Amino acid sequence: MDSSELLPIGRRVAYWRRRRGLSQQVFADRLGKSKSWVDKVERGVRALDKVSTLRDIATALRIDTAVLLGRDVQPALVAERVEGVERIREALSAYDIVLGRPAARGVVLPADRLVRDVELAWVMFQHARYPQVVAVVPGLLAGMQHAAAYEPGWGRPLLVEVYRLAASLLVKLGEAELSWLAADRAMAVATGDPVLVAAATVQLGQVFRAAGRARTAQSATLAAAYRIAPPDPDDSAPGALSLCGTLLVQAALAAARRGDDHATAELLDEAAGMAARVGEGHDHHRTAFGPTAVDLARAAAALDLGDAGEAVAWHEKVTKRDAWRWLPVEHRAAHLADVARAYLQGGDPVSAGRALVDAERMAPAEVRHRPAVREVLAQVARDPHAPGTIIQLAVTLGVT
Repeated sequence: MDSSELLPIGRRVAYWRRRRGLSQQVFADRLGKSKSWVDKVERGVRALDKVSTLRDIATALRIDTAVLLGRDVQPALVAERVEGVERIREALSAYDIVLGRPAARGVVLPADRLVRDVELAWVMFQHARYPQVVAVVPGLLAGMQHAAAYEPGWGRPLLVEVYRLAASLLVKLGEAELSWLAADRAMAVATGDPVLVAAATVQLGQVFRAAGRARTAQSATLAAAYRIAPPDPDDSAPGALSLCGTLLVQAALAAARRGDDHATAELLDEAAGMAARVGEGHDHHRTAFGPTAVDLARAAAALDLGDAGEAVAWHEKVTKRDAWRWLPVEHRAAHLADVARAYLQGGDPVSAGRALVDAERMAPAEVRHRPAVREVLAQVARDPHAPGTIIQLAVTLGVT
């Protein structure tokens, strides 16, 4: 590691200026600034809070802007992500079950090992450790597919869980087509079991919305929800209510994407009734369903309906609750990325930047690996009133 990477940005400017053999005056002349301005920057008295200024300094010093801000890890991150996605694609391209080509008995992992590995992968996903999940999903897919091919019918729920995990991960990474394949596989394996179908439809709804098929998403999630809807919600198991309520939330988000505010409100209210019965702090069927989750969905829906002010109001109300901290890290960080868009649409780039910084501190991969969030980051960084911290983050990640 170059010693300059450990320095504050002002001292890093001084480090590279001296390495280029430039006096403060010559450097200032190249930038069209005063020597006093350069001195204040190097001493950290003056902040570098504009992308254009950072680029001018980097050009004058003949270095990349990311080097000016610190270590440039972005190419490695991108390469690693692409390679991991390709391994997932290869694993999803296997048809061992259909073609009747089971692995040799010695290759199939023990059932308890598979259960433990799937559980651990979901925990990593809910903590937004996407690079680690990318690394393990191909092996999980291969292991579960081999196990199912060797002993048809065994581990069916677990195989659905792996496909759901893969679909959720791929939606995060912006791989719409591949996520659709994973969700379709989950649906195919789940066929015949209403609960497994409902669980798989949660991811299918996410995939359809990500692919711009909101009408299809709403139709599919509603059909699955009402298929398992309990006749008497007051006498129903929390797991069934969580799954049904989550599907109603997915249908509401799809309705919001279509601009149907009436259907959105009705579906969210129906989900809220179920959430009140389930309570907070549960994660039945990997849904994290409860009153707080529904109210966060109200914020997301308001944003899609074009009411950024209402989205921010829900955010500020919900994040004051203790239950906000009980949600999975992935869920909270994704919400912060949504509310950054709301703040930006409302003309408040400072609060948008603060939300993204909070999301990056909470779950770095949510900002660094999600194309949709990186796009929001770039929009915030381009605003002339964006805070310096967000500009530095944007330039470091190469999204300016």
